[in-house]
Amino acid sequence: MSSPDHEFDPDDNFRQAFDDEDEMDLDDTEALVWNLLVLINPGDEETALRQFAAYREAGGEDGIEPDQVLWTLKDAIDWTSGFHVDWKDTESFIDCINQLAARYAIEIDWGGDTSDEDFLDGTDVPALMATAYDRLREHGYSLWNWNTDGDAYAGWMALSRDDEGMQQLAAVMGVEIRPGSDAF
Repeated sequence: MSSPDHEFDPDDNFRQAFDDEDEMDLDDTEALVWNLLVLINPGDEETALRQFAAYREAGGEDGIEPDQVLWTLKDAIDWTSGFHVDWKDTESFIDCINQLAARYAIEIDWGGDTSDEDFLDGTDVPALMATAYDRLREHGYSLWNWNTDGDAYAGWMALSRDDEGMQQLAAVMGVEIRPGSDAF
């Protein structure tokens, strides 16, 4: 499988790639998804290709409905390049972020014993997300979260040097994102 023809360069002014009047077609959406996968899998094109294949397979011949793009992508990246946890599931959040960080040999100092029930009961996912955001920034990564419009938290991590490109790409995709220090 080869990557889409549209490569994302965070240094480009990506917002000008589409006019406001233009309707995005399937190829445009797939190019945007590919660009996001490249950003959240820095230096790991093999994983990005595998996730892109899973995303495309989920859409079948008809493709993915515009309102399902992010949810389909969530399923393709979950626990490898992204997270999606229930609003109160602090243990799963810690486990997932530890797994994401381990890809880049980063260990998160959560500020307490993550196997201690009292520690887990005394915190929440937004506080843990802010801690992870701060710790990842020390290593040149940013933790992002997107608006699930529900009782869950979801997001991904990428290189901090790509922060502007991530924000531009999310805007073009119509995805509301925030840094992990500012949970939805």
